[in-house]
Amino acid sequence: MKLKNKLLLTGAATMAALFLGLNANAARMDMVDVSNNNGYMSTAEYVSMRNEFGVKAVTVKISEGGTYKDPYAVSNIANVQAAGMYINGYHFARYATKAQAIAEADFAGKTAKAAGLPVGAVLATDVEAEEQNNQSKSTNDRNNAAFMKEIEKFGYRADIYTSGSWANSKMTIKGKTGWIAAYPYVVSGKNWYSTNHAWQWSSTAKFRISYGGFDVSQLNSNYYTAGQKSTVKPTNKDAVKANNRKANKNIYKLSNSAKWVKESKTYTLKTAVKLHTSASTASNVIAILPAGTTVKTDRAIIQGGYRWVRQPRFYGYGYLATGPASNTLEYVKSGTTHTYYTVKSGDSWWTIAQRNGLSMTTLASQNGKTIYTTIYPGQRLVVR
Repeated sequence: MKLKNKLLLTGAATMAALFLGLNANAARMDMVDVSNNNGYMSTAEYVSMRNEFGVKAVTVKISEGGTYKDPYAVSNIANVQAAGMYINGYHFARYATKAQAIAEADFAGKTAKAAGLPVGAVLATDVEAEEQNNQSKSTNDRNNAAFMKEIEKFGYRADIYTSGSWANSKMTIKGKTGWIAAYPYVVSGKNWYSTNHAWQWSSTAKFRISYGGFDVSQLNSNYYTAGQKSTVKPTNKDAVKANNRKANKNIYKLSNSAKWVKESKTYTLKTAVKLHTSASTASNVIAILPAGTTVKTDRAIIQGGYRWVRQPRFYGYGYLATGPASNTLEYVKSGTTHTYYTVKSGDSWWTIAQRNGLSMTTLASQNGKTIYTTIYPGQRLVVR
């Protein structure tokens, strides 16, 4: 889904203990969410998710704003049901007023009905767009409440999906409610958001017969599996663990064998700086921090020809490369010439990334966005 600001592991508790020392109950692959970004998903793919990976529920994108209907909603709903799994839906919110929230709820409810989403399913509001970022917490709370009250008139159960940095900051998410997204780069060993209905912990999970990365969530209550019939019966629990481990091998991160030393220091960036997911220039870039950013570090290490420093972040850590014998940070020169791509009708993060040899995450981050930010025809994106 759709994060402004979107590693753990899978259901393999033994791998969790071996690699990350996690709570054995943490980071299960209980629920997957899909949208047009994933393309057509067959019943066979959902059966594989269910039988081989232990997925219980699928939440599909239904609509966005007041006019967009996800073209794959009908087939996704039908094929998930054919696979004997719980089915839910979500609406990507664009509302900024109470009236708009009610109008979008009516649009989402009617679209969900037409697409075949059964009564009793959850139809969540996905709240993370610029429209809500520009509102006060009280305004977002009022609008979210109006949306959820209206959606219940269609026989659906309501909930709010948002990022961990927005929960109880941009809007109120009470205990025993909410579907929260947070992707730590370094696992803290806890079951995140255990008091909420669901925790989305990765957007890059892999499944054996399905292409690309998927959003996966751990369910901390039965809210997303209640009120519906399901025939979810994983064929082999040991196979579920083994396949989860194999399919998500790139999510596991061993601790660095080199020695980190304590460093409590503050840098003020003179130029833009790359923030990496690990202490390697080959690792993914989380973001490009602009000049003037203040960076507080807590660790340093010499590795791969660079001196690296570690920045504590809300979702774990980021890493900045410095020179081997100085504190001059690796930087993107301010005069760098970028290559731009103009978004065309029908484009998606995936298609643009594929054309330019990038991952979707890298493409989005170098444009200051996430893969769940909506892009529009005519918009210019940095691809080099």
